[in-house]
Amino acid sequence: MKKIIPFALVLILVACSAAAPSEYDQNLKKWQDSNIAHYRYTLFLGCFCIFENDMPLTVEVKDGEVVSVTRSDGTIVNPSDSFYEFYEPYITMDRILLELETVLSSEADDVAVTYDPAYGYPANIAIDYIKEAIDDELSIQVSDFVVLE
Repeated sequence: MKKIIPFALVLILVACSAAAPSEYDQNLKKWQDSNIAHYRYTLFLGCFCIFENDMPLTVEVKDGEVVSVTRSDGTIVNPSDSFYEFYEPYITMDRILLELETVLSSEADDVAVTYDPAYGYPANIAIDYIKEAIDDELSIQVSDFVVLE
């Protein structure tokens, strides 16, 4: 009997330490399993930024590569655009998911995420890096997602 108790305790500890996948991990898997190669979506980046009038952007992606990024007025956003560097982390779903993973593992004070129930991509992300600071918040909204082809 004495030998069974330590063995049972080890089993209980192992079972408790095997954490369930996080909400992020579950939705990342859902996105990866959907295997969508060609899609388009509307991207809105909300912050205290000078490019606010460019929003929303329409983004098309095929085979992981950006096909096009278009401003709300219909003009094309090129890599030479002065704000392209800021848009770049959010112009594919894989990039958005990577940025979200980075933020979730950072020391941001508050991160709220809503995932698309069908495909698992983040539909709304609200980040407050420092609660007491002003003008440090970022919101990322993905809407009008369409699978192409």
